[in-house]
Amino acid sequence: MTGVQGGGTPGARGQGTAGRVALVGGGPGPLDLLTVRALRLLRAADVVIADRLGPAADIRAELRPGALVIDVGKTPGHHPVPQDRIGTLLVEHARAGRAVVRLKGGDPFVLGRGGEEVLACRAAGIEVEVVPGISSALAVPQAADVPVTHRGVAAGVHVVSGHDAAGPHGPSVATLAALADDTLTTVVLMGVGALPALVGAALAHGVPGERPVAIVENGHTPRQRTTRTTLERAVRAAEEAQVRSPAVIVIGEVARPGLLGAEAPALEEEPAVLGAGVLAGAPVGLSAVPLAPPAVTLAPPVAPRAPSVASLAPTVGSADASALVTGLSATGPGA
Repeated sequence: MTGVQGGGTPGARGQGTAGRVALVGGGPGPLDLLTVRALRLLRAADVVIADRLGPAADIRAELRPGALVIDVGKTPGHHPVPQDRIGTLLVEHARAGRAVVRLKGGDPFVLGRGGEEVLACRAAGIEVEVVPGISSALAVPQAADVPVTHRGVAAGVHVVSGHDAAGPHGPSVATLAALADDTLTTVVLMGVGALPALVGAALAHGVPGERPVAIVENGHTPRQRTTRTTLERAVRAAEEAQVRSPAVIVIGEVARPGLLGAEAPALEEEPAVLGAGVLAGAPVGLSAVPLAPPAVTLAPPVAPRAPSVASLAPTVGSADASALVTGLSATGPGA
């Protein structure tokens, strides 16, 4: 079976006994941001069907001996395991009497296609539960000192997929209305490739070009970095910084630099943090640079050191002083 990893064939709970499925939200990445219930289900699982994002790389030490891990992760433009096949895998293993965990990044019901997987299980008569996770729409901006709501600044949040902007008709009426409302925050998931279309539509709709934007890559990991710019400069800033997925885009007054005072502590200014793009997803308007991702480590935060404008100039381009790219350490013990 493509994408299967683990030790041998998982055992069934009992001959003729139907298994069950748990859709588990893995949160933004760090193992210690899982819920207690999520960790308990993972430790009891016979089969774990895991996404690329979330804590999938760190869970193996938590699984019982012989547990099977099936990788169904997607990368931008590459979906090796179709969604209907994922539903089939859930049903097949549960019917074999196994305890199945579908480990998803973020929260299963926040742009995670969790509802489709619940329907697939229930159509087959398989018991299924959903365990919430911390959504990247909230956690990733937070890691970069961007509160999605802030009293006197923004009282509501509009969360949208980048596919909304990249469709044939452009952003929805609701998304354009949210972008135009300076009391709302718009959070875009999976939006790196759609950024030019989103920005163009927003400006054409009359959204102010000076609306603050923050693009947070690899949130809650040691490779996290933030590009701060404005709506009218966002595409250029993303190109110069070679922004790559996974990234969360925040558009609104809450993304204004200095809203919460001093910026979060920065990592040492190493090329992997402040240089060219670091993941396999294609940056906005540029070709992908295939680099092998480093091993995920949960290093302790380094001492705060604010980057100088001179040190950032090669990354963001001296012509665009409004774009500020900062590397951030992991927030707390893990992500």
